[in-house]
Amino acid sequence: MRQTLEQLRDVAGRCAGSPVWSLPDADLVSSLHAVHDAEQMLAAIKLHLVREIDGRNLPVGQQAASTAVWLREHLHVSIHTARRMVDLAQVVDKRPVLDAALSTGAVTVEQAQIVAKTVRDLASEVSPDVVDLAEKTLVEDFAGWEPAILRKAAQRILAHVAPEVAEDADRRAAERDAKRAQQTRAFTLTNNGDGRYRLTGWLDAEAAATIDAALDPLCKPDGQRTATQRRADALAEVCRLALRTTQLPANGGDRPQVVVTVPYDVLRQELRHGHLDTGERLSAQQVRRLACDAHIIPMILGGDGQILDVGQSRRLFTGPLRRALVARDGGCAFPGCDRPPRWCDGHHITHWTAGGRTALHNGVLLCGYHHRLIHRGEWEVRIADDGKPDFIPPTYMDHDRRPRRNIYHPRT
Repeated sequence: MRQTLEQLRDVAGRCAGSPVWSLPDADLVSSLHAVHDAEQMLAAIKLHLVREIDGRNLPVGQQAASTAVWLREHLHVSIHTARRMVDLAQVVDKRPVLDAALSTGAVTVEQAQIVAKTVRDLASEVSPDVVDLAEKTLVEDFAGWEPAILRKAAQRILAHVAPEVAEDADRRAAERDAKRAQQTRAFTLTNNGDGRYRLTGWLDAEAAATIDAALDPLCKPDGQRTATQRRADALAEVCRLALRTTQLPANGGDRPQVVVTVPYDVLRQELRHGHLDTGERLSAQQVRRLACDAHIIPMILGGDGQILDVGQSRRLFTGPLRRALVARDGGCAFPGCDRPPRWCDGHHITHWTAGGRTALHNGVLLCGYHHRLIHRGEWEVRIADDGKPDFIPPTYMDHDRRPRRNIYHPRT
């Protein structure tokens, strides 16, 4: 094995020194995929080696405080990276399905970390058979999704593999996460000594959503500042507003609005947990606390997630109608976009000037960039039979013009 790996290192070194400018487009893309797949397979080998080194207690024999500290010194990585490596190696050693997927390049290291965390968390909640099924489903059915989407799928994997226990498990997980977030909340403002101050800390989902809602109206793109600069300026401005007056900006000064999204068939059942408009899960206790100081808006859904009732429609995409768009689309509905609802406009699929109605079946949420893209006319939007928007690409992207959807935002 050692000789093979040394040969592989030599081959990789030669490839790294070779120019790529002469490669045709197809070879350029295929080479990138080949390198990426090889990285994942090599990562699996590295995890196997790390696990064996850890199992033999080699680091302790060499006077290292832990395997992670030993890896930091030998591989020149951060202690956080080293700890994640040791943790993942321990899980992969016990999960042959995940190990095989990583070893063949079917999943990436980042995806493997998500699956590993999921099976570790589930182990204390459900039976081993359910954990095995959850692992297999995530690896086989969701490995084609990038980590942000896979993480959302992992949070709701019990609804797919064991719906009979999913609700209770979700409730316990929400309560556990809320308790941990409450106990570990922290905020630190540190003088860096060079005129800068560093902000670090942890917030629970409720507090983070409150802060994000206060900052967002003040940090929209302006073409002059980066996103992080805008958020830093917005934080300072919110604090200035708090010092000067009791009034927040016009779009943030109302009492909170909590949209309670409830499937119709459990409408009369006891509330177990809820979700913010950001998708973050809240415990029932957190939902009730928000509801004590909020305007409650019922959003009743059918079995397939279609909106059955959201109140009276208005001429513009505001009020109940906008809330309906947010509940359906979750953010910018354009395929591949993860912009949140607050950064989106309501777009008329059939333009208002052409007689299009301001109605849910004629509206879609789009961020500024994709709103402008749609108005250029190359892409088309239509509402499918299930009531959700499909996007039809131009022929130069797909000769068959097969419909595409955003898979970032849906919560079910």
